[in-house]
Amino acid sequence: MTVPIHTLSSPWGRFGLYSYFIDAPEPAIVDTGIASSPADGIVPALKVIGRRVEDVRWLLLTHGHIDHVGGAHALWELTGRRAQVVIHEADAPLLRSRRAHVQEYLDGRGPYLRDPEGEAKQVAVTEAAISGELEPTRLLHGGETISLGGDVTVTVHAIPGHRAGAVAYVVDGQNDVFVGDSVEMHGAASGFPGYDDPDAYRSSLISLRDEIRPNRMFLGHAYRHADGETDGVELDREQARAALEESISNERRIRSAAQGCLADGLVESDSPYSPFEQVAEELRYTGDPTLEPSPFFITMHGYRTQRDAHG
Repeated sequence: MTVPIHTLSSPWGRFGLYSYFIDAPEPAIVDTGIASSPADGIVPALKVIGRRVEDVRWLLLTHGHIDHVGGAHALWELTGRRAQVVIHEADAPLLRSRRAHVQEYLDGRGPYLRDPEGEAKQVAVTEAAISGELEPTRLLHGGETISLGGDVTVTVHAIPGHRAGAVAYVVDGQNDVFVGDSVEMHGAASGFPGYDDPDAYRSSLISLRDEIRPNRMFLGHAYRHADGETDGVELDREQARAALEESISNERRIRSAAQGCLADGLVESDSPYSPFEQVAEELRYTGDPTLEPSPFFITMHGYRTQRDAHG
C-alpha cells in the first residue's frame, strides 16, 4: 500500500514555503515553515484533505534554518504537545535558540554584507519568524528508522552540506525522499545555491544520486534550472536524477571559480560581490548577493573556510 503524501504550502516574501504531510497511521509533517505557516498554510491545507492537526504525531525537520523550523513550536502546540519533534543533533541548537540563528549570520555572511544594522535585523527576523524555542524530542545522527505506525517506516540519511545537520527522510518501500534544501541546482529566488560545506554538499548529492536514488523527491523550495525554469517541488524519478546531476555540475563550476579566486588572492572593492567579485564575473552571476539569506556569500564563505582549513 502506497502512503499518500500531500504538499502543504504557505507564503513568505519571495519564497514559497513547503511542508509535507505523510498520511500514515501516526501522521507526520516534514518541515514547519515560519511562525505564521501553521495558521496561514498548514492547518487550512490539512482541512482541505480532511485531516486534523491534532492528529499529527511527528514533526520531522530536515534542517535548522528559520523557514523550516520557525513554525515548529506553534505546530507542536496545535497538536496538543503530543507530536514528537525530530531533528539532527548538529542543527538542534537552531531549534532551541533564536540567538543561534543570529550567531550563524555573524559568523558567516554578516562580515561580507557589512551592514551596521545587520545583527539587529537578524534579531528582529528571529523574533518574527520563529514561533518559539523548543527542545527536540529526538536527536538524529543518520541511520535511524522511525515508525509512523502500522508498517510505515521512514529511514533517516545524513546529507550534510547545506547545513551540518541536514537529513533526508526516506519513506521505506516507496523511496519517496524529502531533502529540504540539500538539492539546489542553480538556487531559488536569488539564482545561486547556498551551502555551508562544499565538500559535504557534493558528497551528499552523489549519495542521493547513486545510493538513495529517489523514486520521488520533495524539495524545500522550487529550485531553478540554468534557464531559470523550475519543475516545482515534487519531482518524479527522472526529474530527481536530473536535478541531482545539475546540482553536482553547478557545484563543480562554482568550485572551480571559487578556488581560482582564492588562489589569486581576495581583493576588497566597492563591488557588492567583494571580495569574490572575480567569481561573480567568471560565473556571469548578476543576482543581488545582499538579499537574505545571501546564498552567494554563504557558499563563498564555505569555500574560503575549507581552503583555510586545508592550508
